[in-house]
Amino acid sequence: MSKKISQLNSITTLQEDDLLAVVQSSETKKAEVYQLENYLIPTAITMSAGSTVNLSDSTYDKSMLIRLTWSGATGTSTLNLPSAASNTNRLMRFISNGGFSVSTRVNLTPINSEKLDGSTDAYVINIEYEGIQVWSDGVEWFIIQKKA
Repeated sequence: MSKKISQLNSITTLQEDDLLAVVQSSETKKAEVYQLENYLIPTAITMSAGSTVNLSDSTYDKSMLIRLTWSGATGTSTLNLPSAASNTNRLMRFISNGGFSVSTRVNLTPINSEKLDGSTDAYVINIEYEGIQVWSDGVEWFIIQKKA
């Protein structure tokens, strides 16, 4: 029985050997999950003194790599993580460009009393070319990689 895509049942998790339908050059082909290449399309965010960006906004729903740029005078800004509870198994990466210094701070902050590496404190990004990767288990965020 043929069904429209909108009529198909939803799945909860993908397994490595699950099959996917892929349309390539007007031809439908099959692929397994493990064949999908991991690529990241960066989301650029410009921060400035006193600014706040909420990553829970729908604009950032699919953002996996956040490229931070600093603009203007020195100071502190806030980058609020999305809810860990609404982002189970989500990975997010953050990198700063060459415009950062010890006088320009972006506070990467968990929200709603959630935690980042066991703390409600913010992780401070204030070095040029700094990188951090976080992961949510559905309860809190974990720092799983840092570069500084």
